[in-house]
Amino acid sequence: MILAYGDSLFAGYGLPANESFPARLEARLKRQGIDARVVNAGNSGDTTHDGVARLDWTLADTANKPDYVLLELGANDMLNCLPTDAARANLGTMIRRFEASGAKVLLFGMLATPACGPDYQRRFDHIYPELAQHYHVPLYPFFLQGVAMKPQFNQADGKHPNARGVAVLVDRIEPWVAHLIEGGAA
Repeated sequence: MILAYGDSLFAGYGLPANESFPARLEARLKRQGIDARVVNAGNSGDTTHDGVARLDWTLADTANKPDYVLLELGANDMLNCLPTDAARANLGTMIRRFEASGAKVLLFGMLATPACGPDYQRRFDHIYPELAQHYHVPLYPFFLQGVAMKPQFNQADGKHPNARGVAVLVDRIEPWVAHLIEGGAA
């Protein structure tokens, strides 16, 4: 089982459930001959702190014990200019806890907007590569690659992918997930 652990970008904010990233990823994997169930554990509005707060509950669900975790959190920390040290520590906690449960983690990076200032942007943008290197987990560098800042792929808020944007993300990310399942590191 693949656990898609994240925020509104995984939850499918503004989309029908069957159009969310986890649902579309599962369908694509099945079309590729990979019989994987992708459980949507995205929660709109979650920060990395919120991800840690719901970690015990998530890991206690033995019926849905993940073999793989797609970890996508941090965008809301950045949008609220929350301390980067806290985001780094929270993501590290989640990686350690998921790996301790026996799951393999694929970390999805996020990039900061300039709104919080250049120093914040620099510190935030280094979080994901440094964590991936420290914990030896594969990193998909920027979850919204190919979709961010492209109106045709986003909802009216300019932050959340529309169905076309989710399709772009699935096209880009499915090979990484397939490679993770096959035992490699992207």
